[in-house]
Amino acid sequence: MMESKKSFFLLFILITAFGFAQGRKAEIGIISDNDLYTSSKYDMYYTNGMELFYRFLSKNENEKISKEITEFRVGQYIYNPRFINKEAVAINDRPFTGYLFAEAGRSFFYKSESVLKTDFQLGFIGPNAFGEEVQESFHHFIGYKEVYGWENQLHNALAVQAHVMYSKKLFPTKHHDFVDIHFQSEANLGTVFTGISTGVLTRFGFKKLLPVYDSNLHDASVSYEPQYNIREFYFYAMPSVNYQFYDATIQGSMFSDTSPLTFDLVPLRFNAEAGLKYRHNNFNISYSFIYRGKELKDPDTNTNTGYFYGSIRLGFLLK
Repeated sequence: MMESKKSFFLLFILITAFGFAQGRKAEIGIISDNDLYTSSKYDMYYTNGMELFYRFLSKNENEKISKEITEFRVGQYIYNPRFINKEAVAINDRPFTGYLFAEAGRSFFYKSESVLKTDFQLGFIGPNAFGEEVQESFHHFIGYKEVYGWENQLHNALAVQAHVMYSKKLFPTKHHDFVDIHFQSEANLGTVFTGISTGVLTRFGFKKLLPVYDSNLHDASVSYEPQYNIREFYFYAMPSVNYQFYDATIQGSMFSDTSPLTFDLVPLRFNAEAGLKYRHNNFNISYSFIYRGKELKDPDTNTNTGYFYGSIRLGFLLK
């Protein structure tokens, strides 16, 4: 009887240890963007975004690459003018529109802590993106002010998008456990967004920083390796310069000019992003404050300005 109890106890320990020793090879989560996360006073321009994602480790046979990660997303972005009250229906300094999309992507995390991310999107702008229905329902649900002006939204247009981002760690030989700096550039090409951006991202760790290929900085928390009591907590900041060649959410479809209201771009912008990212074992969470420089020319109202919004991310790692 005693031997049976010892055998059972050992088996329990082995099973428990094996369970805890498993890597976390997938992650699911949600991203919510809203200008109300920064201020209840401003509700304008890029006013709301929602994304659901699922990512998982892919097979990797390249010795220079630490991880390859495949990711799928669905999302919706909603845009409207500065003023959405009944008296200002004719005062528009940005078009009303939604952007609904599905995305597939692949990320490559190098042992040098460089990162290459690529993705492809298909979707719609215009009524097919259901921006009006979602915004009006959300405002009604939370008891916020009623939205007027969606009758002036952009007409439907097909979205076909490609995106690439490259990040490279600067000063890799000057190792520091709590600070690192990365040069980051990205490009969009498609029927909705076409533009390039470049900037410098800096992490300041409240705990010892994880390597980029294991960090949630660029969504690399998934791992084949067993992970015990993983904690990550840091502040990051990234100023950047953006040159935008085309933006269908402002200019309308590139294949027709039937939309009731469109604008010319301000192509050169200054953008900035800063925030906190935290991980404890299977949970990832972050908050970002994002500033976007003035995006368009509005000679009639002359009210368009730069703007800001908040972004909240929640992720959960799976075996």
